[in-house]
Amino acid sequence: MAKIFNLFNFKQKVDYKTEILSGLTVALALVPEAIAFALIPGFSPLTGLYAAFILALITSIFGGRPGMISGATGAVAVIFIGLILELKRNFPGIEPETILNYVFATVIIAGLLQILAGVLKLGKFIRLVPHPVMFGFVNGLAIIIFMAQFPNFYQKGTDSLLTGMNMAMMLGLTLLTMLIIWGLPKLTKAIPSSLVAIVVVSAIVIGFGIDTLTVADTMREGESIKGGFPPLSIPQIPLTFETFKIIFPYAAIVAGVGLIESLLTLNIIDEITETRGNSNRECIAQGSANILSGFLSGMGGCAMIGQSLINTSSGARARLSGITAAVMLLVFIMFGSSVIERLPMAALVGLMFMVAIGTFEWASFKTFRKMPNSDVVVMILVTLITAITHNLAVAVLLGVVISALAYSWENAKRIRARKHIDENGVKHYEIYGPLFFGSTTLFSEKFDVVNDPNEIIIDFKESRVADMSGIEALNKITERYAKVGKKVHLRHLSKDCIRLLADAEEIIDVNVMEDPTYKVMVDKPKPKSGNEDTKNPFKLWGL
Repeated sequence: MAKIFNLFNFKQKVDYKTEILSGLTVALALVPEAIAFALIPGFSPLTGLYAAFILALITSIFGGRPGMISGATGAVAVIFIGLILELKRNFPGIEPETILNYVFATVIIAGLLQILAGVLKLGKFIRLVPHPVMFGFVNGLAIIIFMAQFPNFYQKGTDSLLTGMNMAMMLGLTLLTMLIIWGLPKLTKAIPSSLVAIVVVSAIVIGFGIDTLTVADTMREGESIKGGFPPLSIPQIPLTFETFKIIFPYAAIVAGVGLIESLLTLNIIDEITETRGNSNRECIAQGSANILSGFLSGMGGCAMIGQSLINTSSGARARLSGITAAVMLLVFIMFGSSVIERLPMAALVGLMFMVAIGTFEWASFKTFRKMPNSDVVVMILVTLITAITHNLAVAVLLGVVISALAYSWENAKRIRARKHIDENGVKHYEIYGPLFFGSTTLFSEKFDVVNDPNEIIIDFKESRVADMSGIEALNKITERYAKVGKKVHLRHLSKDCIRLLADAEEIIDVNVMEDPTYKVMVDKPKPKSGNEDTKNPFKLWGL
């Protein structure tokens, strides 16, 4: 039983001062982000702040990546715009409170789907994301973080840039923040430079009464971040199939986008910290956090790369920093709203600018000449799609598809045949390279059916049949030889290939000691072995 409660790695050395100070810095950075993301679909600031508190707390305690920060995100917030439009089309005149009930229900279903993904161990599929796609994802997010700060340089409620002293003051304070964050670590790393920058710039603004944009100015008139503990919110919606049809597609998108962004962020933090997180455990933690968020008036969310990088760059490596960030965020909401609302946005903008600069993979430019052209195209395409559409799921999935097609094309060109005729007049085709859907045409062109002798041997010792397209290509080539009365022998095929080939007994030469044992990918699902333990989520979490 003790293993179940082993949530923390007590062997890990924890720098408590660094963890707590880093968590405080992250909490300050979470406030304007959560407010901004809540306003995208038209929710109140507290809806975003409650989600940030719940997600940060639950994933920090139970998640698969210590040091990673979760909260309300723009990628998830954008999805709710479509849901709200769908609800207004189906229910004209629907009340805002009713819309929120549908949103909370969507978040809860999304959480259930994420838990299911973790239980089924689908988190491992994030390994299929190629490195160029990772580069593009990171660079696109850096551009998004950078561009998202520009509205703070506009006059409130207008499309006009700040002018005169207002612009000069905003630029000056932002540059001062960036200078402190960049320069302080060169002098001392005793205190996170991001926290020092926020405190110093805030003290200058509040102390000298400088008129500049504050956190309060980012909210709509009459709104505040002041609130209590997240209130219980059991969604009051009709439990009908029609309701399910409306919200389920959006719940699936929320779950997918949330997991993609979270697991890619997990991989990035893994590289920075040179440790390895648990992707399946993170799926379960993200799902649990979203379910609780839906029941406690939160809009849901996922991992946040910006805040995670702030945390790790401050030196945090344990769960304590995320827990501190969540607790401090709740403290701000319940007791410190008046102070937080006076914080200058210039300090937070400068912090996020430095995060964007640190996030961008500048080294990717140096690899342009060393990378294959297809990888360069994929990286640029994923960067552009991420930056322009803010749709991380589409960008990553498209990048993976293009990378897979490029890989298939390159492998398709590698299939070749070495030919010779032995002393008995039998022609041998020794096949090299994989036989799969992309290489079947080139494979068929290797054979001279009309001019070949009456007996041929096709040897797959140095090849591998990968899928049903390869099996079909074998069937067709044997049929072509059979039509002209010539005999074909196939050697060194796996038992799987032999079983799937038509008329196998007549054309297969079985080499018991040499035949390979690989499997062929077919449409029929592989039966479960029964050894997998999918019923015990604690085992999946490594608890």
